[in-house]
Amino acid sequence: QAQLVESGGGLVQAGGSLRLSCTASGRTFSSNAMGWFRQAPGKEREFVGSIDWIGGIRSYADSVKGRFTMMRDNAKSTVYLQMNSLKPEDTAVYYCAAARVKGPTNVEALYDDWGQGTQVTVSS
Repeated sequence: QAQLVESGGGLVQAGGSLRLSCTASGRTFSSNAMGWFRQAPGKEREFVGSIDWIGGIRSYADSVKGRFTMMRDNAKSTVYLQMNSLKPEDTAVYYCAAARVKGPTNVEALYDDWGQGTQVTVSS
């Protein structure tokens, strides 16, 4: 089982940028895909993006394509979510998760380990 700790959330104006980080411990980080999900108040958790175990293949939700980028550094057991051109509708708690598969996936049931979440608030 992996322990995941997110950081980097905060308050930003619309059009601004934030970079979230998620550091893993307790499990072989480099063997599995990683994902980011988010949950806005009153809404269900939704997929944001996923990156394969090597870091060469990425998959994104349509709502963030072209604005968000995932990267990973296996030497540091860390995955990043660079968020640019932020919109008020991006406001949510962002969670990173470790999948049990190697390829990127938007299937929440394939993620075994989750972080505690970090709040991102985008003001208009």
